[in-house]
Amino acid sequence: MNENYDVVVVGGGAAGLSGAVVLARSRRSVLVVDAGEPRNAPAGHVHNYLARESTPPAELLAIGREELIGYGGEIVAGAATSAAAVDGGFVVGLADGRTTKARRLLVATGLVDELPDVAGVAERWGRDVLHCPFCHGWEARDQAIGVLATNPMAVHQALMWRQLSNDVVVFRHTVTFDGEQLAQLSARGIRVVDGEVAALRVEDDALTGVVLRSGDVVAREAVVVAPRFTARADLLVSLGLEPVALEVDGHVIGSSVPADANGATAVPGVWVAGNVTDMKSQVIVSAAAGLMAGAAINGDLVADDVRRAREPFAHELERQVAELVGGPTKHGV
Repeated sequence: MNENYDVVVVGGGAAGLSGAVVLARSRRSVLVVDAGEPRNAPAGHVHNYLARESTPPAELLAIGREELIGYGGEIVAGAATSAAAVDGGFVVGLADGRTTKARRLLVATGLVDELPDVAGVAERWGRDVLHCPFCHGWEARDQAIGVLATNPMAVHQALMWRQLSNDVVVFRHTVTFDGEQLAQLSARGIRVVDGEVAALRVEDDALTGVVLRSGDVVAREAVVVAPRFTARADLLVSLGLEPVALEVDGHVIGSSVPADANGATAVPGVWVAGNVTDMKSQVIVSAAAGLMAGAAINGDLVADDVRRAREPFAHELERQVAELVGGPTKHGV
């Protein structure tokens, strides 16, 4: 790890690596700091990624790392724990005590899926406890699917998953549905099960049912949940960027860090990409966002390069004018 880089990218997932590759191909010095905690690690495969369909997540990242290194980019394993604006750039600190400087920052730290506190949910997450029908729906098609209601999104989820299976059940759990919601579920033949869910039943390393507090068991092969999507934003908070809450029907479903279409934040020199700023982004969308952010950062650095190149001429012009008028002048005159 060198002392100075054009750009330090925090987060080595699809967004971070994509942005880093764009910058390295533009002959920028780039360091990716990767804590090795990809959100999709429990999943078996990546889907909806054109020409990379069903690639295991770890394999996709390995390919991305090889591409980045091939263009001269660098990667260091570890967590970036601090960042501070210094002299027009940033000082980034790692958990092991090392520091480095960057002219610009790209933060692609993703989000944390905060799962319902139901026994078995976390253990089966990404396997047969699912969230996104676009990510896992095809693989769960025609199975007996249960939707665990934890917020108002449950009805929307049930209707989406009904497209993939004729056997969808909603477990009301701790949520109350109004008449319109119940009518929508009924219209699509989706049964509602009352009672709080206690646990998931697993047999021979496969999900077989949902256990209610009453002791009743409803046979299911897959369970859909709605996590709370919390942005991994500690590093950004230290720079003065606070995540904002995202609400649906008055219920907070997550948080994200605001940015413009290219990922630029309210702090000059800091960009974001991927799930830290957009919880809906699938892998291919995060990669595209990283590309856009990387290109924007390179454009910003080009402008900065021009400004720096002109500074000596500005200072010389200032000196010459001062000699002519017999005293100091304002810089730039």
